[in-house]
Amino acid sequence: SYYSVKAQRLNRHYKKYSSGYQSWDQVHHAEDYLLFDDNIGPYLSIDELSLTQGELYTFLTNKAGRGKSGTLVACCKGTSSKEIIAVLERIPEHKRLKVKEITLDMARNMEAAVKGLFTNAKLVTDRFHVIKLALDAVQHIRVKKRWEEMDIENKAIADAKKAGKKYEQEVLSNGDTPKQLLARCRYILAKKEEQWTLNQKQRAEILFGKYPEIKKAYRLVLSFRAIYENTDLLKAKQKFIEWLDKVRQEKIEEFNTVANTIQYNLENILNFFINRNTNANAESFNSKIKLFRANQRGVVDNKFFLFRLHKLFA
Repeated sequence: SYYSVKAQRLNRHYKKYSSGYQSWDQVHHAEDYLLFDDNIGPYLSIDELSLTQGELYTFLTNKAGRGKSGTLVACCKGTSSKEIIAVLERIPEHKRLKVKEITLDMARNMEAAVKGLFTNAKLVTDRFHVIKLALDAVQHIRVKKRWEEMDIENKAIADAKKAGKKYEQEVLSNGDTPKQLLARCRYILAKKEEQWTLNQKQRAEILFGKYPEIKKAYRLVLSFRAIYENTDLLKAKQKFIEWLDKVRQEKIEEFNTVANTIQYNLENILNFFINRNTNANAESFNSKIKLFRANQRGVVDNKFFLFRLHKLFA
């Protein structure tokens, strides 16, 4: 307004003339894929992100770029392995052979896409996704117990009503009812014991006393997280094997899925202990794209949005 220029007019002028969008060499296929093979490096990350209206794109990024110019290696519309392979195989083979390591989550499509193309690269399953899998199992047990308590309470209310009596809730020593206790301990179970406050310690003591199954599950998660503190690959492998045996002994149904998934992905999980690289840079890159999208009040033109991403990150 200071220069008496309307924002919409300035935006149109930037898009059509001053940005270089019209003469961009990738404009014709930008909505399907982008490729910047000069940005490739020995350590890469791959992850997916929704740009607009749930439309997923897969991004291959270079860790050395640190979320700045030179980070974006490739972008592909969709998440199927065939779509990703069709884009990544356009990268010359001699450049693909330079890649030593690729970090990714536990999605099988991502693994299938990069395994055959980057033959010299070790695949590393992201530590945070593996730990989250174990944490989700604990939360699943907590939610299941909460629903059970709600069913017990509803039945007790109905029985009291039939008997013409007033229903009295069970109140625990800290003032919580059982269903409140199970709702309020969500964040307690996601943290280590030394990070608990005094109130959280009291609530956890009551929780573990009333629901020993949750205590067993929480102890399993603590021992699992402790494995990642090892710096030696062979020791870590032995610890994982011991942990899997312990899960089978405890016979907690929710952890069987966790154990089977870890066993199936064990080779890629153990590759973490070589260089201790995670997919954190890919998650940070995704956050930057989300922030940029929010600043633009959403995505109206996919091609132009991807052009601006290429200006920032490629």
